[in-house]
Amino acid sequence: MEQTFKATEISIGFHPAGYRIDKTAPPMNLYTKWEISEDGKWQNPKPVDFDALPEDGWFKTKGFDWNRVNTTMGRV
Repeated sequence: MEQTFKATEISIGFHPAGYRIDKTAPPMNLYTKWEISEDGKWQNPKPVDFDALPEDGWFKTKGFDWNRVNTTMGRV
């Protein structure tokens, strides 16, 4: 089982409920909520406040390919 983290410990990561944190991205992409399609694609991102993010259950990743927003660049 992979280790999960608190939202406060994440610089770049995602939550299985459809949230992403990317503190290296432009301001509109710092904290986002996504719809996850039936085939597992992340789509229709909406900016959210940090307070709207789940507190626990986050996975760290090396980054997101914002040109192909439904992919990550690998978990840490």
